[in-house]
Amino acid sequence: MTLPGLLDTDAIRKDFPVLQRLIHDDKPLVYLDNAATSQKPRQVLDALSAYYEQHNANVHRGVHVLAEEATALYEGARDKVAAFVNAPSRDEVIFTKNASESLNLVANMLGWADEPYRVDADSEIVITEMEHHSNIVPWQLLSQRTGAKLKWFGLTDEGRLDLSNIDELITEKTKVVSFTLVSNLLGTVNPVETIVRRAQDVGALVVIDASQAAPHMVLDVQALEADFVAFTGHKMLAPTGIGVLWGRQELLEDLPPFLGGGEMIETVTMGSSTYAPAPHKFEAGTPPIAQAVGLGAAIDYLSNIGMAKIAAHEHAITEYAVNRLQEVPDLRIIGPNTAVDRGAAISFVLGDIHPHDVGQVLDEQGIAVRVGHHCARPVCLRYGIPATTRASFYLYSTPGEVDALIDGLHHVRNFFG
Repeated sequence: MTLPGLLDTDAIRKDFPVLQRLIHDDKPLVYLDNAATSQKPRQVLDALSAYYEQHNANVHRGVHVLAEEATALYEGARDKVAAFVNAPSRDEVIFTKNASESLNLVANMLGWADEPYRVDADSEIVITEMEHHSNIVPWQLLSQRTGAKLKWFGLTDEGRLDLSNIDELITEKTKVVSFTLVSNLLGTVNPVETIVRRAQDVGALVVIDASQAAPHMVLDVQALEADFVAFTGHKMLAPTGIGVLWGRQELLEDLPPFLGGGEMIETVTMGSSTYAPAPHKFEAGTPPIAQAVGLGAAIDYLSNIGMAKIAAHEHAITEYAVNRLQEVPDLRIIGPNTAVDRGAAISFVLGDIHPHDVGQVLDEQGIAVRVGHHCARPVCLRYGIPATTRASFYLYSTPGEVDALIDGLHHVRNFFG
């Protein structure tokens, strides 16, 4: 099948060894769980092997050849991330182990900061009901520690943010507004400009969770006009164990560190310490070196194809999937039922069949989807459901895989009678 904007998936899929697998009595693997984690191309796997086989050493410490090579590779990865997100400075890119750590880092910094950034009992924090737990729990913890009031945007029946009360939610007391760019459960792409503009009007800091955006679209931190942007590597072809926090340089200079230890210091005496400039102030201890190298290789791979082309491919696949899913009797999409302002994750319920049963029967047919509340339980509560089945797509997904999912769902309905 030909859809406008599709990539050459025959060529791309040859780079992903796991996509060649046959499972369950020689059925071809149909991998539709990309919002949970992506598969890795040979180029990333080779970069990891080359690092460990040829360059393995700690960074920023030794003066021997391997140490200098490892440091160059690690810092080279930081350069690639900075270019990928259009950061004004490479020093604004902090490596963490995932998006959760990035968001916890910001929440803790703001709890310990001096004015004007300090979050205290007179402050308000605003999030949304569509966040995944990583962008809810850190703010709940900060609120509990400081006495700050936690508020949130609700959701419309169509799966969009309800911004009708934005002026009442974001007020002069608001110190921070944190929200996802793309919902991991609903697939909704949020109206960043409207929220950022209101936050700026009252002087609040803006934190954007781009975990479901960075793998799929052009991510320009300057265009977003946020103060912090967090995302993870394993959803964008990189290994697990590597995340990114981008922050505006003047904020990183003013805010205190999160973790203390090696390499984040300037000087240490038994009485006190001073800290290194960002980004090293926020990277205590031995960092995820190989994982950063793998992230750099993943960025090379994505950039060689082009993020705009990847976004167009996923939009075509998502539009096709949204339309075809609505052919399945008793299927209800949880989230926008069109491809407009929508990411490549589609959650749904199928009649009264439990999503875990849907997922298990699909798996028997070689189709891998995610079931559960997707670490976004408040969204399920909002729509009165315990869980969903989620199919999510990426640059190697094909219309044929969408067709396999539809056939599989018809089989699920017949199986449960």
